[in-house]
Amino acid sequence: MVTSSKNTNLEDIISKDKIKKDEPMSKHTSFKTGGKAEYFIKVDTIEEIQKILKYAKETKTELHIIGNGTNLLVTDKGIKGIVLKINLDKIEIEESGEDITITVGAGVKMMALAQMLLKKSITGFEELAGIPGTIGGAIKMNAGAHGKEIKDILLTTICIDTNGEIIVLTNEEQKFTYRHSIFFENKLIILGATLKLKKGDSKQIKEKMDEYLKYRKEKQPLEYPSAGSTFKRGKDYITAKLIDECGLKGYSIGGSQISEKHAGFIINKGNATSKDILDLIKYTKQKVKEKFNVEIEEEIEIVGELD
Repeated sequence: MVTSSKNTNLEDIISKDKIKKDEPMSKHTSFKTGGKAEYFIKVDTIEEIQKILKYAKETKTELHIIGNGTNLLVTDKGIKGIVLKINLDKIEIEESGEDITITVGAGVKMMALAQMLLKKSITGFEELAGIPGTIGGAIKMNAGAHGKEIKDILLTTICIDTNGEIIVLTNEEQKFTYRHSIFFENKLIILGATLKLKKGDSKQIKEKMDEYLKYRKEKQPLEYPSAGSTFKRGKDYITAKLIDECGLKGYSIGGSQISEKHAGFIINKGNATSKDILDLIKYTKQKVKEKFNVEIEEEIEIVGELD
């Protein structure tokens, strides 16, 4: 095991049963593909994160942060260093009349939070309820659906820097744009957030959530492994429409396929490799460029060593 200059190894700072060596990332991504992580560690406390940050800095070990792996494509060669899965999952609710403040850990799943808010008759989260990732991942990419983005209900984000210092950022400081935030550029790790919501009617909340879920089931290939929308929406075009007009619906490379239900989704038909998916992404971008002279961009995050 890699040791620091002080001859410290991972097992000295984190419980041995939390450290998985050569862990297949196919177990931790919704694409169900990808090579092995050299070290995979799921952390439940800020103290554990601080210890690993210190270790990584001392040993110059690469550190990769993941949430639920629902917007992630890991290459077949895998990831060197440490993959840190943030599992901070506390939820606190503070009510002040109709206004409600939710403090939520980065590891809380969006769908689980939506169900809790429904039980408490708290409204404002319904549009985001079907997003399969975690709060941390949603903030990083400013996830959204049905006309609402996470930035619309976010007050502050609690982060930690590479020195282990806690930082609180306002909404404005995170520089949210479409599927982007400052967390793509800086090295801050999201620990949690405070959200602003309101008291509502549980029946109306459930009706809206059911309506959005029905839409997802009808329009998206939820029956296959994928990472949601593979490509970003354009400023003046619908990317899925361009892909469809290139005649690419159903087009396959290896075990990967452009969904016949929604051209914006690349799916794993059962035996895809990450290379199949990457090749299909490249081919799709090439065909759209040839036909429409438009450069479409990936919405998913690609990590790991390339061939």
